[in-house]
Amino acid sequence: MATPPARKAVLDLYASTLRTAKSFSSYNFRTYFVRKTEDTFRGMQAEQDPIKLSQTYSEAVKDLSVLRRCAVMNQLYGGERLAVEEQSDVRTREDA
Repeated sequence: MATPPARKAVLDLYASTLRTAKSFSSYNFRTYFVRKTEDTFRGMQAEQDPIKLSQTYSEAVKDLSVLRRCAVMNQLYGGERLAVEEQSDVRTREDA
């Protein structure tokens, strides 16, 4: 019988994955991976079967290593910021 990962280990993995997902310079990649991370860990939170939980945890560890490599590549070759990211340059009626 497989033992499920400890709660602290899952929370640490969640924090690391979320931190890595937020490090993408590209807005689209960043929002996608943050949403995917939240969905994955919500599924882990709802899981009751210890075997499936262990498998999901192992898969999330592998995904984190891939995500870290992708984040580094995205930071090296990231493009320009999108219009939705430049919130501070927007003029309002009070500025006119």
